[in-house]
Amino acid sequence: MKTWFITGGTPGGFGLAYAEAALRQGDQVALTVRRPSELQEWADQYGDRVLVLKLDVTDADQVRAAVKTTEERFGGIDVLVNNAGRGWFGSVEGAQEETIRRTFDLNLFSVIDVVRAVLPGMRARGGGWIVNMSSVAGRVAGPGFGYYSAAKFALEGLSETLRQEVEPFGVRVLLVEPGGFRTKAYAGFQDEPVDETVDAYLSLIEGVKAAFVERNGKQAGDPVRGVQAVINAMNTPVPPQRIVLGNSGYETVVAMHENALVELRENEKLSRSADF
Repeated sequence: MKTWFITGGTPGGFGLAYAEAALRQGDQVALTVRRPSELQEWADQYGDRVLVLKLDVTDADQVRAAVKTTEERFGGIDVLVNNAGRGWFGSVEGAQEETIRRTFDLNLFSVIDVVRAVLPGMRARGGGWIVNMSSVAGRVAGPGFGYYSAAKFALEGLSETLRQEVEPFGVRVLLVEPGGFRTKAYAGFQDEPVDETVDAYLSLIEGVKAAFVERNGKQAGDPVRGVQAVINAMNTPVPPQRIVLGNSGYETVVAMHENALVELRENEKLSRSADF
């Protein structure tokens, strides 16, 4: 029986899908959420195999306390899923300062705090999995969501370094890059104000918001099937370093790599001319 520590347990999202998948295979789960009352009825059906913890992942003291509670309850953490996160729209030039900082606090710095809290136990036991939920936006950026993409791009680089550093201790790292999935991620955008500070980008940002609102509930990705794909990847003889989830996401990332390779080769002479 493995112990999973999963952040971002909002009903209808990836966090709960991970928890249910882990429970189906006989494991036990610590699931964190800002409002535990939303999950109490769900948790009661699993008895002692589920621990629901109130956690604001941007509070480092709360993170350490939640990890300690989980380790004391279950004896250790075998699988960490850094799932908590979300984005806010805004241009690079005109996004509110507060929006920029909370985007990085939630999508990058909170992940760092959770990883640093969990890793000592994993190293001591000589194994574990760290699953970092990135995004297709962490590989391919788009207008109006630059800071979210920047935080996910940073998470990608951090995870690649982390993978190399913890491999000698038996700890493995997997990056997960979903495209559009039918979670509640887009639902909050309906009432989210457009706080763009530069009028020149206002129509762009309003269009970005409208597109997300229109797609809510119509996304092709199924969180349950997505999580199963991740678990299947973890159980392969040679697990991948990253996995893209969803048809549209896969096609987007493949096109990005193909275009980047064409451009790289077109400029090979310039690249090679820079050495002594």
